[in-house]
Amino acid sequence: MLDSIKIKLQYWLPKLALTRLAGWGADKQAGWLTQLVLKGFARYYRVNMQESQHPELSAYASFNEFFVRPLRDGARPIISDANWLALPADGAISQLGQIHDDQIFQAKGHNYSLEALLAGNYVLAEPFRNGLFATTYLAPRDYHRVHMPCNGVLREMIYVPGDLFSVNPLTAANVPNLFARNERVICVFDTAVGPMVQILVGATIVGSIETVWAGTVTPPREGIIKRWTYPEEGAEGAIVLEKGEEMGRFKLGSTVINLFTPGSVQFAPQLNNGTVTRMGEAFAEIPAASAAVETPQI
Repeated sequence: MLDSIKIKLQYWLPKLALTRLAGWGADKQAGWLTQLVLKGFARYYRVNMQESQHPELSAYASFNEFFVRPLRDGARPIISDANWLALPADGAISQLGQIHDDQIFQAKGHNYSLEALLAGNYVLAEPFRNGLFATTYLAPRDYHRVHMPCNGVLREMIYVPGDLFSVNPLTAANVPNLFARNERVICVFDTAVGPMVQILVGATIVGSIETVWAGTVTPPREGIIKRWTYPEEGAEGAIVLEKGEEMGRFKLGSTVINLFTPGSVQFAPQLNNGTVTRMGEAFAEIPAASAAVETPQI
């Protein structure tokens, strides 16, 4: 009964107004009041401040500074094996597995299409048919920066306006097409394993989505799809990011979706729905490298 009420509220509440209000409040420097709320938030969500570069809450003048707090050096070692991709974020696996033709599994009874997720761009969607996807949910307690799974050259960024439903597990299990209907920033990279997409999905009270190359992408929320293209590797102005390097951030937790082409990678066997993730740990292995190890030399 309570869950049903929560889902109905997702439809009825003015999500954009709430998000704007939350963003306004999170950016305010209210002195003792900010500190009081931060202490309550950290205690309620059991935030491990000892992992932060600045563990004292007094170091943060606003909620937004707290949400994007950097980790101390060495808190998240990046898997060094070149044959392995690194998890892009702290959080928990919501779903992962194969894309069946263009259908991505959201939750029991709910699929959504690859083309819808990619804003109707069938040319972009085509290489990922029958590929792999991973959806990682960042809870409010988690580290809110998103990093690169592997070395990549940014090819394209697309901002897609949309709804601002919550992306927590309850909502994902009950709101159809959740990730294909919410606001999102699609980032397309050329990598050693082929094209790779990393999508930052907006949600209720997520104040902003930012990338390291463009700064704040949203807000403003102008209701139109925006697209940026970037120079290829070796050209002047090319944006090259290394494995483990920060690529974006949320001001409050949300969801990251990764897309890979067929046969390009194999997910780490320990990853399943609900698995807690730590940025930098093993995400996926390059199959050719695995086969080379298993095949005896003649």
